[in-house]
Amino acid sequence: MKKVFVILALFVCSTVSLAAQPAFNERPKLVVGIVVDQMRWDYLSRYYDKFGNDGFRRLLDQGYSFNNCLINYLPTVTAIGHTSAYTGTTPAFHGICGNNFAIDGRKVYCCADTTVMPVGSDNMKDGQMSPVNLLSTTIGDQLRLHTDFRSKVVGISYKDRAAILPAGRSGNAAYWLDRKNRKFISSTYYMQDLPQWAKDYNKVLVKNEEFKKVGEDVGLYPLTGHITVDMAIAALNGEQLGQGSETDMLCVSFSQTDAIGHKWGTRGEHTDEAYLELDKDLARLLSALDEKVGKGNYLVFLTADHGGAHNNQFMQDHKMNAGKWSSKEVRESVEEYVAQKLGNRKPVVEAIRDYRFYLDHEAIAAQGLDLQRVKDVVIEYLRQSPNISFVTDYEKAAYAPIPAFLRERILLGYNFHRSGDIIVCVDPGYYEFGSWSSPVGTTHGEWNPYDAHIPLVFYGWKVPHGENATEVYITDIAATVCALLHIQQPNACIGRALEFNYDD
Repeated sequence: MKKVFVILALFVCSTVSLAAQPAFNERPKLVVGIVVDQMRWDYLSRYYDKFGNDGFRRLLDQGYSFNNCLINYLPTVTAIGHTSAYTGTTPAFHGICGNNFAIDGRKVYCCADTTVMPVGSDNMKDGQMSPVNLLSTTIGDQLRLHTDFRSKVVGISYKDRAAILPAGRSGNAAYWLDRKNRKFISSTYYMQDLPQWAKDYNKVLVKNEEFKKVGEDVGLYPLTGHITVDMAIAALNGEQLGQGSETDMLCVSFSQTDAIGHKWGTRGEHTDEAYLELDKDLARLLSALDEKVGKGNYLVFLTADHGGAHNNQFMQDHKMNAGKWSSKEVRESVEEYVAQKLGNRKPVVEAIRDYRFYLDHEAIAAQGLDLQRVKDVVIEYLRQSPNISFVTDYEKAAYAPIPAFLRERILLGYNFHRSGDIIVCVDPGYYEFGSWSSPVGTTHGEWNPYDAHIPLVFYGWKVPHGENATEVYITDIAATVCALLHIQQPNACIGRALEFNYDD
């Protein structure tokens, strides 16, 4: 009898396990990707007791959390993070090497596209945007390919890059905020005119008294999260997402958390308010999904594009190693050192972006200097500089005396045409201090856990409750979603499909 009971118990367990897993060609009605800009992983536990039951805690208490998700490339910045989560690959392959970078010496903003026009606004500066610089496909692109483009894919965010890059090159639409005119806009890459539902929401938005009050500084307020969710719900209803015969995708990114972090850091009332209000916004979004698509019929993943360091002065005040690293001061010193060594009269550094040195190849050649010699002299100086842990010539990084894990991140972040010539890693607790970070604020960009350890939570369709601490990567997100949907991975995906414990 004991043996029969054991066999029966095993049969029941295996039946439950199999029942929880999707059938081979079964898919949810809607996939919802959520990216919270500059969200450190430890915010989940820091605010857990303050969250309500229907936002973050709903995802954690009913979903599956991978508690050791890391970013596996350098630098850790917004445009790269959003792109890597949805493509399953890194700058080496998807080509988005920063918010701002250079393509063969030509300066670019990641989404700038002069061949398109703004839609819904006359704001040329903020409206001429598209995924023109994205080299690889995304989850949404693969979903559209799989369904012969019957699936709808829509991206929404305060930031243009956070709406455009997740939606991919074949996305039906991306909408971002025109702060000057207080409305959501798009570009002719996607459409010639805004859909009526978007026009209707914009009519409401321009009358928003709080928005009128805060103006173009709206990113510094939780209001941005409120209107992002309002727009997402408007798209959900207006486009009838999750209501057709094929799986659709909604990509929602919350950017106010990044602006607030840069301004006020990782601690204090502003950051607390940002995440507690975001919790309420998530609850509203999930409630709308329940109502429109049906609980259990949609799949959600929540992650971040990067984390953020604690303010350096805050760390120093508590006797920990930290400080500022000024690329402006370093650049001036580098130019002086190179001129002394090589006798050049014109600068050799075009720019320093995200701890990467872009050398001015044309100016170097025009002065009769050897490019490799200039690189060597710049590195020679940087190795003598304080608060730099490692420095390497990108083209020699594979053999540089750098820890293997760090060398791999450097190489995965390197695109020959777009990443510059030299990269530095600053000491733990140090970060570049510039116009994007106030004295009490913070920034990000390095390999350290504060910048590279991010949340990854799956919830909803066929996702069991559970958690684990296995080391996984931001590039695993796309592979996992595509495996659940039984569609091909993005065409440069290097991630692996993560497994849930269906016996929990």
